[in-house]
This record gives sequence, C-alpha cells and structure tokens, in this order.
Amino acid sequence: MAASMVTVPVPKMESSAAPAVLTPVPSGIRTFLASRGSNKGADGFFGGLMLTCALSIIAIVLLIVWVLVMNSRLSLHTFGFGFFVHSDWNPVSGEFGALPFIFGTLVTSFLALCIAVPLAMCVAIFIMEICPKPLRGTVAFLTELLAAIPSVVYGLWAIFVLVPIVRDQLGPFLTKYFGWTGLFSGSNFGEGILTGSIILSIMILPVISSITREVMSAVPISQKEGVLALGATRWEMVRIAVLRNARIGIVGGIILGLGRALGETMAVTMVIGNNPQISKSLFSPGYTLASVIANEFTEATGDLYLSALIEIGLALFLVTIVVNTIARTLVWAVTRNNAAKAH
Repeated sequence: MAASMVTVPVPKMESSAAPAVLTPVPSGIRTFLASRGSNKGADGFFGGLMLTCALSIIAIVLLIVWVLVMNSRLSLHTFGFGFFVHSDWNPVSGEFGALPFIFGTLVTSFLALCIAVPLAMCVAIFIMEICPKPLRGTVAFLTELLAAIPSVVYGLWAIFVLVPIVRDQLGPFLTKYFGWTGLFSGSNFGEGILTGSIILSIMILPVISSITREVMSAVPISQKEGVLALGATRWEMVRIAVLRNARIGIVGGIILGLGRALGETMAVTMVIGNNPQISKSLFSPGYTLASVIANEFTEATGDLYLSALIEIGLALFLVTIVVNTIARTLVWAVTRNNAAKAH
C-alpha cells in the first residue's frame, strides 16, 4: 500500500526591501567641500548676520513706538484719555478730539468686511472646489492681482466710476427701499462713508480670499473623501469637511483684512469726504484715523496740533499690531492642527 503523501506548505520568504539608492554628490561640490577644510568662522559670521537682521526688525518696531510716544507726549499730557472720547476738532481754538475719526474708521471697516467677506468666501470656494483646473490658476492670479494695485489707482477709479454710481444709481435705490432706517437719508453727493466702505471692500477682498484658500488647502483630502463617501453633496462636503475645519483660519484671514482696512489711507481719503462729524447717514462725509493724518499733517503748525496727529498715529499703530497678531495666531493654529491630523 502506497504511503500517502502529505504536502507541507513552504512559507514564502518575503523579499527584503531594495536598498535606497543614494544620489552621488557632484564632483564639483565634493572637491569644494574637501578643499575648504574647517570653516567655523564663516558659520559663526553667517549666524551672527542672520541674528542681526532678525533683531533689526524688532528694533525698528520699538523705535517706531518710541518716536510716536515721545512726540505725542504733549497731547497725552493735555487731553489724557478724553482725547479719544471728545468729538471737537478745531485746530484754531486748540480743541482736539479723535472720536469722529475713530467712528469713521470703525464704520468704514465694518461695512467693508460685511461686503468683502461673503464675496471673498465665494471666490475662494469656487477656486478650490468648483473651478476647472485649466482656469484655476488664471482666476487665482486675477484675484491676487487686486492686492498689487496701488491705493491711489483705486482712489482715481472710485472718483470717476464709483462716485457717480453711488450718486446716481445706488444711492436713489437705497433711499427708496431702505430710507426708513435712517442710514440712507440726507444729501447724497457720491462721496461719503458708503463710498469709502465699498472701495475698502474691494481692496481687502484679495487678502481674505488668499488666506481662505490657503487654509482650505490645508484640510486633509481624506476628510473630504470621507464625507463624499457617506453620500454628501458637494456643498455639504464644503460646509462640513472644509469650512468647519478651516473656520479658525478663515477668521484669521478676516482679521487680516480688517487690519488692512483700518490702515488704508489714500483711496479712502479721496472718496470719504473728509469731514470730522458723526452722522447716522452713510451718505454723509466722514473721516478716518489714517486720512486725517494724511490730510492735515503738513498743515499742523502748532506743537499741540502736531502732537494730537501723532497720537492718532500711535493709536492706529497699536490697533494694527494687535489685530495682525490675533490673525496670525488664528491662522497658525488651524494650519498646525490640520497638518497634525494629516500625519
């Protein structure tokens, strides 16, 4: 009787991973590194030079603050905190109050954000999620090109194009349907707070859109694919997977746009009307912190007048630093967290 043959499976030997192929160093670089020997002095010089450049940025910021504080001491001593709550601005009688300028700055910046944020969000979502790839680069380039246009060009465009539109088309429409609110009442000459807010919104749109696109690109693709695999529509995917994860960074981009709006000078000065008054109507002329400095600094003859303008610059500088610091922190937080999730 023949013995039954038992087949014993032989485990296959896993092939070891192929050794990594090292790219040879070019002969020219190898010869240079071999011939120069030890050069710790050059490394130390290079490190010191880089440290000096980095510290010079801090020194410049501190120097700006010191100059502003020293040159605004007279106004700080004369008016104190009341400088920011008084609305009288009369250089002839020596009465100075920054409240009309603070009001104009806050109102124009807030309205600019209300106009620019929805439009910038839609542009960013279209470029990242909907736009065909052949057109994506072109649309993104044109959007970022808006940030490279000089402020005075925006101002000229606003004078010849935007002011007539606000005076002849937009103004009558707002007065007819929303005049009951009191925000669109009174004389409308085309130049005023509303016009300044619109031109500001156009100027900060590329900043908010670019930051939003960068933050949206940091969202892991696996989260988008997971939401789509569960049967979500494209809009639901954008809302749940993208916007929800990128919301902190988007807020940071909005705050960066706010910082740009707070410090904008030339374009706003050309269309806001430059009148230090506080009015409920958006058609009325106004003033901002930056525009009053640009308009009246060369006319400041008295020491107190000049000191008051420099104190306005100090307040604007500190507000801008705080706003930009908050924005950078928010953008850094969302990009760091999303990068950690991806790994």
